[in-house]
Amino acid sequence: MINLETLKTYSRAVAFGAVAVTAIAFAGPAKAAPVQLFPFFQPLPPIAAPQPYQPYQATPYQAAPSEDQDVIETPARFRRQTVSYATREAPGTIIIDTPNTYLYLVLGNGQAIRYGIGVGRDGFTWSGVQSVTRKAEWPAWTPPPKMIARQPYLPRHMAGGPGNPLGARAMYLGGTIYRIHGTNAPETIGKQVSSGCIRLTNDDVSDLYSRVNVGTKVIVLPMTERRADLGAATR
Repeated sequence: MINLETLKTYSRAVAFGAVAVTAIAFAGPAKAAPVQLFPFFQPLPPIAAPQPYQPYQATPYQAAPSEDQDVIETPARFRRQTVSYATREAPGTIIIDTPNTYLYLVLGNGQAIRYGIGVGRDGFTWSGVQSVTRKAEWPAWTPPPKMIARQPYLPRHMAGGPGNPLGARAMYLGGTIYRIHGTNAPETIGKQVSSGCIRLTNDDVSDLYSRVNVGTKVIVLPMTERRADLGAATR
């Protein structure tokens, strides 16, 4: 039989030992990390100081470069320039010098603006007097039936835009299929390459377009009429 006094003494010893162990656990080295009683509570990150308001600045829109830009260097003689040009035609008249691949816009007082152009290839040149009957910016292109018969691979219709062979502007001549228009192939300026239309660089055709009105007289010289005086530049 267990002695009651012995049991009491034993219980007091056990209790004292537990208290001693607990005291030792909390009295560890000063550098020990504190015991985290509630580890599931994490400290909040520091809050950054408010920054001054900066208004949104959108990236400036940059248009796509022109087909002519940084791609083809136009020979000096085909660059737009004001030249001396003797003619009896009224100011505002357009004269197409087919054999020399120039277009002149008569200014009067013996001067004209000269543009380099591309003209019809062999067998497709023409001559005569017409007038501008319509103007269009970034015109659509519908190849005429005869052109499609010669080149069946051509599209039946093409919407206006940088890839359109009519370029940035077009001026339609009378009731013909011919136009003065831009081009997405500026390397063809000064050459005989078209099916009869007169082409300029997109930059030049835009300049001419801004100076020409519907009703403007257009004189197309024949390939055989080669002028001796090509026009001397004045500036």
